[in-house]
Amino acid sequence: MLLPLCYLIGSITFIIGLKMLSHPDSARKGNLVAAFGMTIAILATIFLYHNPDTGEHLHNYGWIFGGLLIGGVVGTMAAKKVQMTAMPEMVSLFNGMGGACAMLISIVEFQGHVVKTSASLTPMNVPDEQSVIQVQRIFGESTGILIVIVLGMIIGSVSFAGSIIAWGKLNGKIKDRSFSAQQVINIGLLSIIAVLTIYLLAAQPANTIVVLFYLILTLSLLYGILFVMPIGGADMPVVISLLNSFTGVAAAFGGFLYNNPVMLTGGILVGSAGTILTILMCKAMNRSLKNVLIGSFGGNKNAGSSGGNKEQGNYKEISINDTAVLMAYAQKVMIIPGYGLAVAQAQHVCHELEKLLEEKGVEVMYGIHPVAGRMPGHMNVLLAEADVSYDKLLEMEDANDQLGSTNVVLILGANDVVNPAAKEDPSSPIYGMPILEVEKAEHVIVNKRSMKPGYAGIENELFFRPKTSMLFGDAKKVLQELVAELKNV
Repeated sequence: MLLPLCYLIGSITFIIGLKMLSHPDSARKGNLVAAFGMTIAILATIFLYHNPDTGEHLHNYGWIFGGLLIGGVVGTMAAKKVQMTAMPEMVSLFNGMGGACAMLISIVEFQGHVVKTSASLTPMNVPDEQSVIQVQRIFGESTGILIVIVLGMIIGSVSFAGSIIAWGKLNGKIKDRSFSAQQVINIGLLSIIAVLTIYLLAAQPANTIVVLFYLILTLSLLYGILFVMPIGGADMPVVISLLNSFTGVAAAFGGFLYNNPVMLTGGILVGSAGTILTILMCKAMNRSLKNVLIGSFGGNKNAGSSGGNKEQGNYKEISINDTAVLMAYAQKVMIIPGYGLAVAQAQHVCHELEKLLEEKGVEVMYGIHPVAGRMPGHMNVLLAEADVSYDKLLEMEDANDQLGSTNVVLILGANDVVNPAAKEDPSSPIYGMPILEVEKAEHVIVNKRSMKPGYAGIENELFFRPKTSMLFGDAKKVLQELVAELKNV
């Protein structure tokens, strides 16, 4: 009776924690609440679970707590050392580990149901009539067990392999790779996996089932690699969210296997939340999920739309001194953070700039695009780390409403999310994506290292327009110089 109660507490804390994550003020507490529930569920499983058939409790406590200790130490050290700029790749890596766990659970359960059974009945795993009858009896009584095992293995494998590739792409270790007919090959590979899965469910000899299972496992890992490899950086927030939902679904299958309600609840919550977030990300980019997965948007750096193949004219630069004067005498300034801010780790000096401007009577707000950065919410978390007030972080719709009354917009390393081609150029790959309409403001100042295109690989006509001035340099260095100059204005 105590074990189900612990599982119930764990499930409730997951739901409460997820609800609390919906608001920045309660997000930290939500994480702690969910972690507390997970701790209860883990300890209850270790000390209270017993086999319903034999009554045996878990054993090998040395291995269990050894694994918990090693994993806890490694995870804590990694989380403490990681920079906020590297948080997207850490999320991808952790998500991949979740997929790997789901994959290994399916493999272990398959071994227990098929391989050990046939090995105990026939020497050298040679199938005979008795082993065939035994396998038929196991899965004939509940074909759903084998379905859950195989589906959990497929989804977990795709999530694991895809997340590792996403991790490599985000930290720059793996480049975008695509070749002709790659999407056709991916669809063909997925079709083969589906056909082999159906055939496995209908197969009878134990050895045939084993061969098919590990063949599907190999093809699933390969599909996970090929699935993510051609997708470019501009679509990485969507891909991370999608892979996260895969891991949740795979974990839910594990909950079915073990009849574990807390594992099932956690998996369903992660899977559904990841799916909803994926849909919202696609909506924010005005693209369908199918288009994201087969369009390779952001992967072709030679796309060149929106002016990549035409003469744009001249851009004008602005000095630190002129920027400081312009901002000091403004009534309202809006800062648009992008990945350039994250790379330069300039969030703290950006907050210092904000406070300095407010001391001069300037209203300062931040405009946050839903897909700014390399994962959903990346900019929000980055600025929160620097103690920027949550109330100053405006979502795209609210920011656009206020841009018309803004004197100066300071764009820090953002590119595609302010590109007017999304509204004006039907030939652009980002056409239709909602953007921050910075041209509504009186003055637009863009801080970039150079005039190179952003992650979508396309030119930004905004940089050549009359209202826009370019402020070149590393975001942190530029902001430090700007803060110093403002103190003298």
